[in-house]
Amino acid sequence: MKTLIIAEKPDMGRNIAAAIEPRAVNKRTHLEGAQYVITWAIGHLIGLAEPDKYDEKYKKWNFQDLPIIPDTFKLLPNFKTKDQLQVIKTLAADCDAIVNACDAGREGQLIFAYIQQHLRLRQPVKRLWISDLTPETIRRGFETLKDGAEYDNLTRAARARSEADWLIGMNGSRAFTIKHRELLSVGRVQTPVLALVYDRTKQIEAFSSLKFYEVEAWFDQAGDGDAGKLTYKGLWQGDRITDPEKAAAIVDRVKGKPGHVAEFEVKDTREYPMKLYDLTLLQREANAKFSFSAKKTLDVAQALYEKHKVISYPRTNSNYVNEQNIPEMHRTLDSLRGTAYAELAQGADKRFVHVNNRSVCNPEKVEDHHAILPTGKRAATLSPDEQKLYDLVVKRFLSHFYPPAEYKIHTVITEVERERFKTIVKQVLSLGWKVVYAGDEDSGSGRGKRGGGKGRADKDGASGDAEGASAEGGAGGEAEELLVEAPFALDPNLPVLCTEAVSKDKETQPPKAYTEGTLLKAMESAGRQMEDEALRDAMKDSGLGTPATRASIIERLKQVGYLEMQGKRILITGKGRAAIELIRGAGVELLASPEMTGHWERRLNEISRGQASDVTFMDNVKKFTRSIVDKVRVQPQADKAAFEAASPAAAGRGRGRGSRAGADAGGAARSRGRAARGAGAASGDAAGDAAGGTAARAGTRRSAAAGAGSAAALRERVAACPRPGCGGDVIVGHKGYGCSRFREGCKFVIWKDAFGKSLTVAMARSLIEKGQTGKLKLTGRDGRPAEGKLVLRDPSTGTLSIESV
Repeated sequence: MKTLIIAEKPDMGRNIAAAIEPRAVNKRTHLEGAQYVITWAIGHLIGLAEPDKYDEKYKKWNFQDLPIIPDTFKLLPNFKTKDQLQVIKTLAADCDAIVNACDAGREGQLIFAYIQQHLRLRQPVKRLWISDLTPETIRRGFETLKDGAEYDNLTRAARARSEADWLIGMNGSRAFTIKHRELLSVGRVQTPVLALVYDRTKQIEAFSSLKFYEVEAWFDQAGDGDAGKLTYKGLWQGDRITDPEKAAAIVDRVKGKPGHVAEFEVKDTREYPMKLYDLTLLQREANAKFSFSAKKTLDVAQALYEKHKVISYPRTNSNYVNEQNIPEMHRTLDSLRGTAYAELAQGADKRFVHVNNRSVCNPEKVEDHHAILPTGKRAATLSPDEQKLYDLVVKRFLSHFYPPAEYKIHTVITEVERERFKTIVKQVLSLGWKVVYAGDEDSGSGRGKRGGGKGRADKDGASGDAEGASAEGGAGGEAEELLVEAPFALDPNLPVLCTEAVSKDKETQPPKAYTEGTLLKAMESAGRQMEDEALRDAMKDSGLGTPATRASIIERLKQVGYLEMQGKRILITGKGRAAIELIRGAGVELLASPEMTGHWERRLNEISRGQASDVTFMDNVKKFTRSIVDKVRVQPQADKAAFEAASPAAAGRGRGRGSRAGADAGGAARSRGRAARGAGAASGDAAGDAAGGTAARAGTRRSAAAGAGSAAALRERVAACPRPGCGGDVIVGHKGYGCSRFREGCKFVIWKDAFGKSLTVAMARSLIEKGQTGKLKLTGRDGRPAEGKLVLRDPSTGTLSIESV
């Protein structure tokens, strides 16, 4: 008998077949070769069942039915992909062994585990665990398949994550929604992330700007002999000046006066390449450089991995590689020599990348996957966005094959009339690895002036605006670091002349509003602002979400009307504010605690390593769930106006008296509209395709209106429901176009994502009123491109099919 391989997606299945069964016959839903049958899951085929699958009474949201805590969690197939699930069942019956080839991570493990459980697959299982999809890696992975039982702890952690999200999301969302008669989405991870934005917003609004003054002076030193005159600038040193007359007096005192060099220090320094990318760091960099959302970066990186096979597995939280990756990195460098990177590859030196270089090779810091690397496959036909992201990965990779950049740092204290001025000059001796970024603006290469603000790279190498409150020119005012290439020929023994001095008005600045990049950084460290790199690394196991889920968490908070974008800045809406204030007001502030949720994420990682018990973890989650319900039960009902407060455009620069600049009058209306459209998502975390969130969203779509009163009335009408005898209206929902009479039992719905197409309102209306759309480029059930019309096959349910034209 043959072995069945279950991949996560069709592309991965085809890649595997090309590598190990090149003559496999394509049978649309699977590929069949001499030894292997390869099929795929198309993401989550199965999720946790909705509450009404345990008891019909849960179709209506009643507080007395809470908390809902199943003794055993039931699974429910996704009806949109049930045909593919049946394919797996049929193929498995004819195979005597199975290979789990789903993505090598916690969610991939969960996808397979749910299929195995639901279909009662009893065959022995092997696990394929690979980090890129090149044929060589796939073949090597099959040569070293591991027993599926070795990943049982990872499966336990995945199930615990899914069930914990279901318990807290389902019960928390129902409790707060019923109590306050407003659709409120609560989640184990999404709520602490929202709290981060809420707290930053409050800091900005409470900020009181302070005006102060800086004194700058310019000095000339005559050269000795043939040497030319040297001119440099210094910043006055002392307590912050808040009196303009004091600043003016210093200017008058020093201008035109002779001075001397009081202190002069020269030291050599080296700067080493920035760390290799993990997913979060790549998302932060792409947001800062290209304004990519976290989700867009993940989608583009996934395409580079799955479709083009030019980078390694992107959903990693590691910035390092293992010893066995070093020869691969050397081979990849060789492969770049015939590409657009040929000149940089030619100047690279393999001696800098070796097993003893702990800034690159650190096996202790590599868990499931190594850092994101380019593969040996040449990139061709990349889209502009794919090329931008690929360029980031390749250049970060190449930078490690170059020596460190070398500088001389000159620190000068110049004294005039007993007033001291500080100067820092950074003289370039050798650019080293920074030649890789020559000509790149905001490259993360660390070039430029210290304190330069925009484009400055942090210690990980992600460029972007600095966070937190800025107090420019605080006590002892930090001088700008001037970057020069010519030698700084100051003679500390010769006098200087202060040729010019000026007083500059300054203001302390409020903390900056989060961008997606800076919010990702905060999520990674569970909200802790840490300058210490080692501490930030230690927090990676206890951040909010995982590298693979953080993007979808942010997207989810937008979809439910809690957050909105203003340019690159993330703003909290009135509804988002109210949600956090009600949660904290109910006495369940732990639900909004980034650090607490971070500790839970760390515990899940410990479960995956066999260092903690999933049973103990779930017992604690159940206790917390009961606590949430008990505390919300006695909470006073919120005033409806609390959810209609306008979204503050304030997260801008709050100057002066703790300003809350220009509230966005349209924010409340937009928030209500999104909340209604996203009513089906009032539970679960934004863990992307996580099964718990999917089941919760489906359940809530049918029953949330009971707790939200007029929410359905706020949704946009598409057309009259075509179900015979219904009489309802089809309205816009979060995931689809469904009937307003769902509570009366109408099950008509057209899903927005159908056959690879995102259906617009106009397309849905055409399907309902005309029974078909125009000609479209689609994706068939087998994952192959198709062209034709979408046809409404069943007006009672909304089932669609493709009609070739």
